[in-house]
Amino acid sequence: MQEDRIKLISGKSAGKAAASVPKQAQETEEDVVLNISLRPTRLTEFTGQTDIVDNLKISLTAAKQRKETLEHVLLSGPPGLGKTSLAHIIAHEMGTKITATSGPAIERAGDLIGILTNLEKGDVLFIDEIHRLPKVVEEFLYPAMENFQIDFIIDKGPYAKTIKFNLKPFTLVGATTRIGLLTAPLRGRFGILHHLDFYAPEELASIINNSAKLLGVSVDEEASMEMARRARGTPRIANRLLRRVRDYAQVAKSGRIDLQTARKSLDSLGIDKAGLDDADRRALKMILGSYNGGPVGIESLAASLNEEQDTIIDTIEPFLLKAGYLKRTSRGRVATALAFEHFGIPYNKDNQKDLF
Repeated sequence: MQEDRIKLISGKSAGKAAASVPKQAQETEEDVVLNISLRPTRLTEFTGQTDIVDNLKISLTAAKQRKETLEHVLLSGPPGLGKTSLAHIIAHEMGTKITATSGPAIERAGDLIGILTNLEKGDVLFIDEIHRLPKVVEEFLYPAMENFQIDFIIDKGPYAKTIKFNLKPFTLVGATTRIGLLTAPLRGRFGILHHLDFYAPEELASIINNSAKLLGVSVDEEASMEMARRARGTPRIANRLLRRVRDYAQVAKSGRIDLQTARKSLDSLGIDKAGLDDADRRALKMILGSYNGGPVGIESLAASLNEEQDTIIDTIEPFLLKAGYLKRTSRGRVATALAFEHFGIPYNKDNQKDLF
């Protein structure tokens, strides 16, 4: 079982890391279990991101032919696009174990040393949100990634000594939603860098159909495409919508998820035809109504919405930017003509006050 190959870093530091995640980004225990069960275990099962998958196949095949450890891999992109899944697939394809943790969970250099010294040859260390690693911990990673060594000092003053400890060759897979926050020395030590982009509706529909089979749910093609169009280009959201529509169909005692069932359940969840949820609409309405369509700085927008800046930047903004509802300028965020059209408002950037 794939679950048996996963070693999760737990305890006090992991608990603090979970507490530091924005509420919208946290998943229930049910979601975590289902996400693991729905994840592909091989590259051949991974849908979408064709160029990345093809390049990873070459890198993995070459490393196995040379009987070497795969180079360190950095995966970037918005949340829910498959970075964690790819990390587990890399470990599975290489036939090794994976140790999973996150940047905020590693608070001290000693935590990292404990993790690194327990890795076997070829093992994968997966660090999610790697851009949030403390600086002192990050500096310990440099020699570990480059020479598979860690340097630490014992004693103090004139008795201080530097001890070099040799590590077994391992592969670090880092995932980040904010690659711009990674320091140049850390980014430069990754040999393989890939950026994951949003999925096309057809790819999401295929993912929904595959997940429906695993869940034992019958879904019409039109229904799966409807869910795909409202999934914000994100597989994680697509699977979540499928589970919620499944609940709706079960309560309605419908033996199959058809288009009408999908639309009714998605509408009741507040997911409109463009895939915008309540948080998206609140953000756009705030920019359109209170800020005359923009520009508005991220600090002002976050204060007006009573949201954390990181939540807006990581969770709300990426899809709105990609879908063309929002654009960034040197002066701040600006709503586009498409945003005005979505709410049925005439596009007049000179006078859009008091709309809501």
